[in-house]
Amino acid sequence: MPKLKTKRSAAKRFKVTGTGKLMKMKANKNHILNKKTTKRKRRLRKAVEVDETNVKMMKRMLPYSK
Repeated sequence: MPKLKTKRSAAKRFKVTGTGKLMKMKANKNHILNKKTTKRKRRLRKAVEVDETNVKMMKRMLPYSK
């Protein structure tokens, strides 16, 4: 079977944990930050787990992830 290519856009956006979970950064933290509260910006800093409904598709994009 031939090698599978990793989708580079997905590789830059998602990281795989040691247990195989997919993590992503939250959206809305790039610009127009002065109208967002400090509390809201602080919550956007943390990475979150990818939703169950999208995991299958993401794993297909990242064939060599755990």
